[in-house]
Amino acid sequence: METPEFHIDHLIKLLKEQEPQRLDLVFHLEKLITKKWELQPYIQLVSDENANETGAEWQFDENIVLEDQQQGTIVLDVLKDGRIGGIEFLDLI
Repeated sequence: METPEFHIDHLIKLLKEQEPQRLDLVFHLEKLITKKWELQPYIQLVSDENANETGAEWQFDENIVLEDQQQGTIVLDVLKDGRIGGIEFLDLI
């Protein structure tokens, strides 16, 4: 049985459709080396060690919520430097 995957191109498409002003996020996603992941409730892209503390890589800024016909609600954790720290698939929780 094949493990379901989630492809970055699909996320980029959703962002362009639902948040067209967020080309900054599209830019960061296009720069990612990994282009697909095994589908799971949360995909972490940036270390959250000591999250939001001085000097930590993870400095949370906002959430972007996207809706997908197949995967349901997808929440992007956007960091203060504009990167996406993680991708959460609410329907898998």
